[in-house]
Amino acid sequence: MKCFERLMRDHITSSLPATIDSLQFAYRTNRSTDDAISHLLHTSLSHLDTGRGNYVRMLFVDYSSAFNTIIPSKLFTKLTDLGLSSSLCQWILNFLTDRPQSVRVGKQVSPSISLSTGVPQGCVLSPLLYSLYTYDCVATSDTTSIVKFADDTVVVGLISDNIEMAYLEEIRNLETWCQENNLLLNISKTKELIVDFTTKQGRNYKPLIISGTPVERVDSFRYLGVHITQDLSWSCHINTLVKKARQCLFFLRRLRDFHLPLKVLKNFYSCTIESILTGNICTWFGNSTKQDRRDLQRVVRSAERIIQSELPDLLSIYTKRCKSKARKIMMDLSHPNNGLFSLLRSGKRFRSLKAKTERMRRSFFPQAIRVLNQV
Repeated sequence: MKCFERLMRDHITSSLPATIDSLQFAYRTNRSTDDAISHLLHTSLSHLDTGRGNYVRMLFVDYSSAFNTIIPSKLFTKLTDLGLSSSLCQWILNFLTDRPQSVRVGKQVSPSISLSTGVPQGCVLSPLLYSLYTYDCVATSDTTSIVKFADDTVVVGLISDNIEMAYLEEIRNLETWCQENNLLLNISKTKELIVDFTTKQGRNYKPLIISGTPVERVDSFRYLGVHITQDLSWSCHINTLVKKARQCLFFLRRLRDFHLPLKVLKNFYSCTIESILTGNICTWFGNSTKQDRRDLQRVVRSAERIIQSELPDLLSIYTKRCKSKARKIMMDLSHPNNGLFSLLRSGKRFRSLKAKTERMRRSFFPQAIRVLNQV
């Protein structure tokens, strides 16, 4: 059944129009968590870089049992609006309705009940169907955006001159959309993060209240595996990576003590330690401090001493991935950041992005363009 679901998933994906929400980064060709985080950071940094007094409000939305609240009839209508064939829409509707389910505890099996709401747990199609169910949840203002990766949703408000009306209106629209689509906002796990680099003291931010409950404001939030802080620094995230990677060095030493071949030790390093140190590296490495980079590289050197062999340094990995990611975005006309890669009249170099601050210059997209121009 899972094999058949994979075939259906590929068929549905190939049938989707190119105009579908470009800020849904999950389960689409040439999209990843890297893209979602990079877009979120670039949108925020660009706004902060354009004017003094600008700040950004980010609402990290959490839904209660999001996959279990999908209404198949509403999904059927949305899939039809997307242009999918009627037979395919009917198959999905039939697949999601009248599903028998029972629970086994030991040798006891509960009576079977019929479900016609939500998508099956562990189903290959479930994440894609949820993404299509929320495709019409989009921003209604030029100063706001809604970045989605499956059910991980962020509402970004670009605030200038302390005018927050558009952002607050966007939150109300989201609340209304959730009510119309049977999605329940989990206010206790929904958090707000404000990024403000101005030196003014005592700025009064309007409290955010959803359904009569105030939303907690936090100094940092873990989004798609990356710790985003209110000052957009990466020491907190990097310290977490270093601590986690160092714990894996113990297992590398144990494998060495068993006299495993060098190839096996290198494979273990790349699959565990390096994968931890380089997760979403394009989004944060450029703006990391020298001390943070030394801490990261110290883990690599420790691994080199254990296996007695040279390992790739993180800077070369970052540069290589920046180049690869930039070329993929450049070739994908439907990518929301494709327009950032524009050639000069000569046709040999890319136009550099305007950046007033060092934080903006060292972010992913300016760095990626710089790397491409050096090729």
